[in-house]
Amino acid sequence: MTAVLCRHFGLVHIEVAEDIASDTFLKASEHWAIHGVPDHPTAWLYTVARNKIKDYFKRKSVFENKVKDALTPNEIEIEKDLEFNNQIIADSQLAMIFAVSSPTNSIEAQISLALQILCGFSVEEIANAFLTNRETIKKRLQRARNNLRNDNFQINGLTETDIKTRLDTVLKTLYLLFNEGYFSRTNSQLIRKELCSEALRLTLVLTESQLTNTPQVNALLALMCFQSSRLDARTGVNGEAILFDKQDKSLWDKTLIDRGNYYLVNACNGKEISKYHLEAGIAYWHTTPIKDNKWENILQLYNRLILIAYSPITALNRVFAFSKVYGNETAITEVEKLTLLESNYYHELLGYLYSSIDINTAIQHYTKAINLTQSKIEQKTLKQEIGRLLEIKK
Repeated sequence: MTAVLCRHFGLVHIEVAEDIASDTFLKASEHWAIHGVPDHPTAWLYTVARNKIKDYFKRKSVFENKVKDALTPNEIEIEKDLEFNNQIIADSQLAMIFAVSSPTNSIEAQISLALQILCGFSVEEIANAFLTNRETIKKRLQRARNNLRNDNFQINGLTETDIKTRLDTVLKTLYLLFNEGYFSRTNSQLIRKELCSEALRLTLVLTESQLTNTPQVNALLALMCFQSSRLDARTGVNGEAILFDKQDKSLWDKTLIDRGNYYLVNACNGKEISKYHLEAGIAYWHTTPIKDNKWENILQLYNRLILIAYSPITALNRVFAFSKVYGNETAITEVEKLTLLESNYYHELLGYLYSSIDINTAIQHYTKAINLTQSKIEQKTLKQEIGRLLEIKK
């Protein structure tokens, strides 16, 4: 909604559009609670937003003091109806993502701003995505908004060169959006399907344009399809996490796996090998029923991925694959080399590896992981695993 409002009314001040969108959803929460959800909720929301934007412009004092000087005459279209449909909404969102991905700001600031404005991420969620603290993100967002404002920010008018040079940043934004849905660190739910679906939808739109239908885009879309295919199998009836080894494969979505295969083939039309290609390849091997050399192939891909896009999570995931090939004892040595003592994932992996070797040590690591994570779902899952190990000890 913020993107549509900005695109339609040419608002230089993004905050105005954000306030109107927020007020619209507040009114919906109040009205729908009493009268029920309307037959066409999207139309209802945009009708309310249209009325609010008109009311905003009619308030002469606010208009004179806060808006008029920042707008040119051809940007003031008070009486023009707010048009919307699925295509306009999708186009507006992508246009906004590309627009805020301005070289005026650092790449980190561009992504942070897009996640907040267009994806609805809180400061805490953005901080978790970047593995940093909230104050750093707050300052980054404030500077980014000021820079856009000083640079006479506009949502329209991007050239072909602008789109091509900003595509990498847009892909990183969509990647982080999907990851927060796939494994939420700040929500009461482990999986937020609505975020995964939104990231999938926007990435799919990129494949429909000649300018953005690149191997990297197809590789990212393939990755999202493969990962989304296993969403229903990743949690139990009570919302607890289910490890890959214990997932009910009959719950995997074969249609999404097939779509992933399709986009992965498209991604290989060229010589480019990006991190999205390697991660899509890893996800492909996770979903394939082939057992021979499966983990060897996954490990090889991780070995390449860690060279071009190292992260602590990638390193830990690589060791998990390593354990499947060379055994838990050898893998424990590999994990301990990483010395990620303040990471709950580090201790979760050690707990998993020690489970078949030393139950007491496994419980110690699981306990440390519980103390380090803020996710209630993770804590619940780890406590269940400790309970299972204690039963074995009896």
